[in-house]
Amino acid sequence: MSWSGRRVLVTGGEGFIGCHLVERLVREGAEVAALTYYNAFGQTGWLDSSEVRDDVEILPGDVRDARRVEQAVDGRDVVFHLAALIGIPYSYVAPESYVQTNVQGTYNVANACARAGVGRMVHTSTSEVYGTAITVPISEDHPLQPQSPYSASKIGGDMMALSFFHAFELPVAVARPFNTYGPRQSTRAVIPTILSQLHAGAPEIKLGTTTPTRDFNFVTDTVAGFLAIADCDLALGEVVNIGSGREISVGDLVELLIKLTGRPARVVVDDDRVRPAGSEVERLLCDNTRAREWAGWQPEVSLEEGLQRTSEWVAEHLDLLITDRYHV
Repeated sequence: MSWSGRRVLVTGGEGFIGCHLVERLVREGAEVAALTYYNAFGQTGWLDSSEVRDDVEILPGDVRDARRVEQAVDGRDVVFHLAALIGIPYSYVAPESYVQTNVQGTYNVANACARAGVGRMVHTSTSEVYGTAITVPISEDHPLQPQSPYSASKIGGDMMALSFFHAFELPVAVARPFNTYGPRQSTRAVIPTILSQLHAGAPEIKLGTTTPTRDFNFVTDTVAGFLAIADCDLALGEVVNIGSGREISVGDLVELLIKLTGRPARVVVDDDRVRPAGSEVERLLCDNTRAREWAGWQPEVSLEEGLQRTSEWVAEHLDLLITDRYHV
């Protein structure tokens, strides 16, 4: 698919993955609008400082507002739906807000796309919906296990999006990224949490459980996966994993980052960061066969290279990150 001149909407375009996707689409020549979460300060997240800020139509709003979503979707050729509540710890204390944003919000976007005759919608899922791996690598046929309210809300959103394919012939595909990381990610996530503490000179790295394994995918590879899925007819009505196919434990990740930064520190377990026992996802490892064979996608950035790029960004932007307290 040539993106030149195509009218594209990105919901959640101000967020970590969203801003990188917006920038890639602008570079590809698309006419990009971003539905960003309204706030009284007029802030647009990472788009505020983006080099493409003046090339993007900013539409303040909220995916929970059906009318505003319809206004944003109208006239678009492609819609990438990334807007969501994503913090797992916060979903334990405010689960209803996750249902409203991740399920109702997805309904609003899918319904607006169907009514407007959008040519393609790509809905964003998460590997968290799989829960702890029963079989590895994890294919799209793996059982879904709602081990947190966040995970449950994303399962609900995924099913809502897919229902519009079956019931209303909406050309929608579900992109299911595994653990994306890279520049501009907040300390809500484990890699910037570790790096921000290391670069701040902390002698102790405060973490939750360090035994779980994750499949980390650099953000530019995740963005490339979104574009490939949008251009893949086989993906319509289906789920497509985006992941590296490599796993590493959180403990081994810490050691790798200590070596990479040259900043020695020891890990201490912070009880506030430990998930409830039945909620911890112990193992994630992606089977990316569909992405490779259907969409022609494959990861390009190794874990070591991606961590180096991320470390350099964190070191240069410590003032933008929370380093002295737990970020839910």
